[in-house]
Amino acid sequence: MYFLTDELVFPPVDSANVEGLLAVGGDLSPERLLLAYQSGIFPWFDNDSIILWWSPDPRMILYPNEIKISKSMRKVIRDNKFTLTVNTCFKEVLEHCSSVPRAGQDGTWITEEMKNAYIELHKRGIATSYEVWEKDKLVGGLYGVDLGHIFCGESMFSLTSNASKFAFIKLAQELQAKEYNIIDCQLHTDHLESMGAKEISRKEFVKFLK
Repeated sequence: MYFLTDELVFPPVDSANVEGLLAVGGDLSPERLLLAYQSGIFPWFDNDSIILWWSPDPRMILYPNEIKISKSMRKVIRDNKFTLTVNTCFKEVLEHCSSVPRAGQDGTWITEEMKNAYIELHKRGIATSYEVWEKDKLVGGLYGVDLGHIFCGESMFSLTSNASKFAFIKLAQELQAKEYNIIDCQLHTDHLESMGAKEISRKEFVKFLK
């Protein structure tokens, strides 16, 4: 196990264990977080844990041009049920992502320390939020770290059916237009797979980062 110090450095990602755990400790400074994402690493821990840094193999990603839009979602989009904004209420999206209950999960990994860290990244123009509105009510959204050619998705929430799907689809469409390589989804879920995401090797993922 690699224990981080004050030095701004991470071990090689291929030294992670079979579960993808690479290192522990360190801090959540903007400089360390940015280095982590640029290296294929992300923090994931809870209130009772020290900071844990992960680089799983395989890695779940989405090529923006491969987003799958179901027949029902096409109707939602056509009907103009939702509207989308970007970076208008980052803190609110963060709060919802940390507090909305999720099936099979007890509590949240988005600790207060994590919130403060991503708010600082947002102030620096690195962390981005997509907000979904139904009339004047915030009903869904997502946030992540924008590396300029790769968007590293962190979390999404939905207060009404299809709101987070709408945010994810709009994100993919916008990034496709900007010719981004991939959306980093980190870990496999059936939901992401149903929308077109797939697993690639960590080695292949790191190539995209470079």
